[in-house]
Amino acid sequence: MKLRLLPVVISVIISAGVLFGGWFAYTSLAMENPLNDIISKVPGVTSSTMKLDSERVDIEVSLNKDANLRTVVDRIHKDSASIIGKRTVNIHIKDNPSDKLDQWWSKALFEVAQAMETKHYADIPTTLQKYASEVPTMKVESEMDQTYVYIRLTDGDATKFIMLPRTSQIGVWPNE
Repeated sequence: MKLRLLPVVISVIISAGVLFGGWFAYTSLAMENPLNDIISKVPGVTSSTMKLDSERVDIEVSLNKDANLRTVVDRIHKDSASIIGKRTVNIHIKDNPSDKLDQWWSKALFEVAQAMETKHYADIPTTLQKYASEVPTMKVESEMDQTYVYIRLTDGDATKFIMLPRTSQIGVWPNE
């Protein structure tokens, strides 16, 4: 039996095209597009980008300055649970901080980090309000759920959103 090269090569190329084309169509149409739609409909989200692979989902969202970060994260997790499945979800917040806001946060960070490390979460709002009283235009809000402590700092048009994980971790927070 003699195999002819041209039909074999054409068969391999067509099979690979169908296989990878089907995989791409499934990933795009059945997973990425519905997930993007869910994220874009969450109140407070102005734009988002997403990277989906077999083990994790990386989501980067831009929020308007009045957004409630805890609600945004909660809605993303609940509304997209069927698509995400057992993948790890990493949400990164793209915000609009100013240098003044970043400097203010770096002053308060030590006491906030100490409260996080010692699990004295009730000290966080007190600490933030103490530092905010030094800046008359500063608004500080903090909330907590079983996974994160959420902080929103606002000074004029500048806004900084912070998600601090409630797990014990040595070093810098991964989503700071």
